[in-house]
Amino acid sequence: MWFVAIGVVMALMQFFGIGPLASWTWANDWFMLLLPFALAVAWWAWCDATGYTKRKAMERDDERRDARRQKAIDALGLKRGGRK
Repeated sequence: MWFVAIGVVMALMQFFGIGPLASWTWANDWFMLLLPFALAVAWWAWCDATGYTKRKAMERDDERRDARRQKAIDALGLKRGGRK
């Protein structure tokens, strides 16, 4: 997502003539202006191919489940952990 945001900011800076990007032209520097979008596509392809996205989603679900479980234990007035 960061690559897309950077690409949009770069395109807007070039369009409105802000900063060093004002001197870039689409005819000569199109590859530099489109590079962040290409990197975003490569990043998303890598994340999907390696299972990174699914693993992060599973970790978020596990954290939510553990928090919900701990909230229920606290509401019942039970201590966390097993018997000793």
